[in-house]
Amino acid sequence: MRELLSYLHEPELVARFQRRCGLFLVRDPHHGPQGKREHAADEPRAQRNGRRDHQDKNSNYEIQQNGCAVNFEVRNRFLHVLFLVSAALGHEVFYITCLPFIHWSLDPFLCRRLVNMWTAVMYVGQVMKDVLKLPRPTCPPVVKLEPRVDAEYGLPSTHAMAATAISFTVLLSAPCRIQFQFEWGLLIAVTLSSLVCLSRLYTGMHSVLDVLSGVLISALILSSTYPYWESIDRFQLSSSFSPLLGVCLPLLLSYSYPQLDHYSTTRGDTTTILGASGGCWVGYWLDHQLGGPLHPLGEKMPARLPPLTLNSVFRGGARSLLGVVALLGTRQLVKTLSLKALFSCYSVETRDPDARRRREIEVPYKLVTYMAVGLVNSLLVNRGFVLLGLL
Repeated sequence: MRELLSYLHEPELVARFQRRCGLFLVRDPHHGPQGKREHAADEPRAQRNGRRDHQDKNSNYEIQQNGCAVNFEVRNRFLHVLFLVSAALGHEVFYITCLPFIHWSLDPFLCRRLVNMWTAVMYVGQVMKDVLKLPRPTCPPVVKLEPRVDAEYGLPSTHAMAATAISFTVLLSAPCRIQFQFEWGLLIAVTLSSLVCLSRLYTGMHSVLDVLSGVLISALILSSTYPYWESIDRFQLSSSFSPLLGVCLPLLLSYSYPQLDHYSTTRGDTTTILGASGGCWVGYWLDHQLGGPLHPLGEKMPARLPPLTLNSVFRGGARSLLGVVALLGTRQLVKTLSLKALFSCYSVETRDPDARRRREIEVPYKLVTYMAVGLVNSLLVNRGFVLLGLL
């Protein structure tokens, strides 16, 4: 078993997958012997915190990492674009942007379930990363396309966890809300989650073991909590203790997050997720107390999906545009005010580039900011749409 786990964690397995998909790591011709390109086996180890500099006309890219130029060549443009888009489907920013769209245009019930499960799997995954401290695949032989998160640990892949949880939470929750053919829903869930998982190998950010572990852990969380989803719904919407839990639990989990000996984006990302979830939790409770959510598809469930007409596309686009503006405006306002208050409280110079990374500043400002965003999304945005005649 140990040999199998070690094999699945090998970087060369990831590099082989990348090469099969047309992604090759090559040496900068200005730095290689006799000006010739060489493959990844002779490439100097890439440093962290890099950035992509430029692309030439032959689909050769360069990543500048701490002064070390690392070039890679793309030989299959279709797979390159497909996996980069698939990788974006697993980012926190994507979920914070797209989950509200489900609330505005489809069903607040589904959005509430998705936010709860997304938060649970992401918190478990992020904590496991910083407790186990298993490294990501090394470069060489792997091409790393997302150097921003390279300082984070690898196992499990939270992209794989989130994609699995989101896809199958929709599949399990939607039949009582929306009329659709289950087999098609299963095919879509498997396809989307598989694409996100494979994208983590293509981008070189996770080993096969990281990805498989993420899928299995997410499946375990889903299967163990599924019998209690309706009980959680009733407690969240009806209990007088629900808003207290929605505020206190994210606060407790954020401040008890494992401490590392270096800065990592995992703490900030986790705090963002907990804050958005806490704001949504309280917002859904308040919405229920005020008479229940406003359903874009109507009150009769399971509802038919509305026909795709020019009017429905316009109204959906208008809701999305105005909703995103409302959330971004809320984020910017609360973030600015909270940072000013915290900088003043701790006598921190506002121009200090590392100030926001300090635990006593990062945790409260992100919690407050994204709690406000979650609250506005779950309570106010749809009511604004009603006033504007968009819902």
